[in-house]
Amino acid sequence: MENVIKPDLLSLTKDELAELVRSVSENEPQYRVDQIYKQLQGGIELSQMTNIPKALKTRLEEVSQSRLPKIHTRLVSAIDGTVKYLFELCDGNCIESVVMKYKHGNTICISTQVGCRMGCKFCASTIGGRVRDLTSGEMLGQILVAQKDMGERISNVVMMGIGEPLDNYDNTVRFLHALNSPDGLNIGYRHVSLSTCGIVPKIYELASLNLPITLSISLHAPTDEARSEIMPINKKYPIAELMEACREYYSENGRRISFEYTLISGKNDSPENALSLASLLNSSLRRKGSGMPIHVNLIPVNDVTESGFRRSGKASIERFAAVLEAKGIRATVRRRLGPDINASCGQLRRKNAETSDKGKNEE
Repeated sequence: MENVIKPDLLSLTKDELAELVRSVSENEPQYRVDQIYKQLQGGIELSQMTNIPKALKTRLEEVSQSRLPKIHTRLVSAIDGTVKYLFELCDGNCIESVVMKYKHGNTICISTQVGCRMGCKFCASTIGGRVRDLTSGEMLGQILVAQKDMGERISNVVMMGIGEPLDNYDNTVRFLHALNSPDGLNIGYRHVSLSTCGIVPKIYELASLNLPITLSISLHAPTDEARSEIMPINKKYPIAELMEACREYYSENGRRISFEYTLISGKNDSPENALSLASLLNSSLRRKGSGMPIHVNLIPVNDVTESGFRRSGKASIERFAAVLEAKGIRATVRRRLGPDINASCGQLRRKNAETSDKGKNEE
């Protein structure tokens, strides 16, 4: 018998929810749909809803499922209050989210996939490959559960956790629309940043939607040869194609693009590398007087045992940033948040998987 996958309630639009409700109870009024939708978007599971008739809940539970993640592990930094969550999903897989506290509000970094197949050499998230995509409800669920656990509103979202958002394009777009909905979390698009390693066709698709989110490009090297060595995606979509897609994205919505550049000691952090990067960005993105603003976010590489990469020294980082600034490119160095809890992406999930595997082997 074929295994039928039940729809995830939190992933449904209000119209889709209305259709599902009426498929199990024909004469339900619209306000009933509104009640259910509002509570789902507030992080309340169907079984916890006290204002919905028991018979309707029972019928809905038979034809749908809840995928709200559960907190497996919660770590709080004693240094800066950063909170890192290891969430367990309905199928037992785990993902990570990190909530960072700033003066302007709380920002959450969410995951979009279980694992990742992009293969970037410096990233712990890609070790073991991609297991599956997250539903839009599972993306929303990370925010809802973290917000409820902390008792504080989350106002900014960064799609930079485990997984490649544009490799899970349909669910990512569905998530963005739900996130922005006045009936849901009502977080403005301008408070959302989406990070991609550079799946060029999907950048064009995203540009065509004209959503005013911030696009962050994981660049990490100024030449095809160097980038292909650490980012396999570059062999399929080389830098010239990526830059063309970035020009199109800016042309469509006028939003500044941020370029992420992970600094790896002795590999891509020399002044010559900085000059090469500045030349690439200026010649590719500022030609014909486009006036496109360019921002480079410099990220000292995280310690991932399997990569063997080392973090650049403070002097090298400052020198690299100074070269970019001298060439008219705004550069900032990402502040390392939650260093005492390994707040960088993928490490907690990896540690949990290794512990689980060890336990199984010892049984």
